[in-house]
Amino acid sequence: MSNSNGYGPLSSARWNRREWLARVPLPAGAALAGAVLGAGPAAAQKDARREDRGAHTYNVREYGAKGDGSTLDTAAVQAAIDRCTAEGGGTVLVPAGTFVIGTVELKSNVTLHLSAGATLLGSADGKQYHAVDAIPLKGDSTLGDGNWALLFAVNAKNVVIEGQGTINGQGAQFHSAVRGTRPPSGLGGNNRPYHVLVYRCERLFIRDIELVDGAYHSIRVIQSKQVHMDNLFIHNRVNGNNDGFHFISSEYVTVSNCLILSQDDACALFGSCKNVMVTNSLFSTRWSVFRFGGGVAENVTVSNCVLTNVFGCPIKFHGTPGSRFERMTFSNLVLDQVTGPICISIGPESRTQAESEEMRTRNAAPAIVRDISFSNLRGTVTTNPPELPESAVKGSPRPGERWSCITLSAVGGAVLEKISLSDIHLIFGGGGSAEDGARRDLPEIAGEYFMLGPMPAYAFYARNARALTLQNVRFEVAQAELRPAVVLDNVEDVSVIGLSVQGNESAESVMRFQNTRDVSLTAVRELTPAAVFLDVEGAHSHGITVHGSSLSKARKSMQLASGVATDAVTVS
Repeated sequence: MSNSNGYGPLSSARWNRREWLARVPLPAGAALAGAVLGAGPAAAQKDARREDRGAHTYNVREYGAKGDGSTLDTAAVQAAIDRCTAEGGGTVLVPAGTFVIGTVELKSNVTLHLSAGATLLGSADGKQYHAVDAIPLKGDSTLGDGNWALLFAVNAKNVVIEGQGTINGQGAQFHSAVRGTRPPSGLGGNNRPYHVLVYRCERLFIRDIELVDGAYHSIRVIQSKQVHMDNLFIHNRVNGNNDGFHFISSEYVTVSNCLILSQDDACALFGSCKNVMVTNSLFSTRWSVFRFGGGVAENVTVSNCVLTNVFGCPIKFHGTPGSRFERMTFSNLVLDQVTGPICISIGPESRTQAESEEMRTRNAAPAIVRDISFSNLRGTVTTNPPELPESAVKGSPRPGERWSCITLSAVGGAVLEKISLSDIHLIFGGGGSAEDGARRDLPEIAGEYFMLGPMPAYAFYARNARALTLQNVRFEVAQAELRPAVVLDNVEDVSVIGLSVQGNESAESVMRFQNTRDVSLTAVRELTPAAVFLDVEGAHSHGITVHGSSLSKARKSMQLASGVATDAVTVS
């Protein structure tokens, strides 16, 4: 009788070891050979490590971490990460407990997993942190905000931070209660550690965790690619400059399903950020949510987000000569109690800068904002912003912040074109004065921080722009507003379809055009009585048509200032 493998009667087989091994199938023979020839458990484990690179778990407790909330566990956590990356990668496990750490470096192919109940607690002793010398502070104006961190990665690939745990930066220990004195940790200014600092990395994933009480920005990502933030909770309101995300010259970035409660910029994009998608998230901050500054930013979409209690402009573009922002969409946004919801201000920041730029680089590229759309926005715009809930850092609103709604301004030869606003309904707090509405000549500077002060219009102000579209837009006010709703100053090629705005009989007009050309107004109407609907000024104003509109609530449908040609406006 033969066995199923065809090797003859097992009961009568009397082979030597070499013959027996030769007749056994290869995998079994190799394993048995190891056992027979004396390859012990250590060798077998080493072979397994080699075969399963990237699949192993490294528990930080096995490397000496205590997790008792007082013992410094920096060295143990770092040792687990170093072993993990040396063996081809895998998961560094932080189990339940509170692990006090200083600066720790994340490395390639390492997943840092924080279990439910696990906390990485930033040390309150500033001596446990150090600067990341590989990250420069010069050569790029957007890199000058410090290079200290709790967790950092440089030139790494496939870095993951995940889990149901918490990263707590103890940021209050890095804040001086009295200006001019050292904070409790001994570190302040730009030497405060970020929660996470990443430089020139590829394939970064941060997901599911909580990041609270940072000393500086929460997550700062510089010159990196394939960056993905998902299902994060960031609560950062215990220190100045408590940003949420800060992306600098990064590409292929996604942010989704996040809840960000910050004290400063919630999602800043500086330098040259390209191919960015932000969706399904909620943001609240004392300053901007989406802030663009410097460099070249293009191919950006923001959708399906709630922006609540945002005091300092939810969407802000600020570009000096050489900057360019192109091809961006902002859609399906709910704005709840925000100030100055949209501000685009580009060009020289001061007269001195404008003059020096002109003298030094007469042929320098102008700042450019082009192909930006805002659609399906609903919300309330407050003129009396309170302090942020749960914020340890207090601040007072600036006048321009309180009295602005949508502002588009280009100066110094900057290019501002192809901006569209559609399906927008905003209720403005109101309360602007007739004196503010009477302003004609604003300073020829581009102010990021509302340097221009209150706008002449309460709803929409545009200066030195072209190719604007407003469709199905409605502006209302919560209290009396004595400024015009819309002011266009040196603007050309404008299409307005379905605009509804509130006027006031004590305001000089509902809309004012100054040196504005080629404008089509269709289905526009005032919602409340007004003195004048359209006031046209400037000898360069022409090609303005009004048709299919209801202007009956205005005592006077329009008035032409001295110097405006009588055929500048056509009504049908």
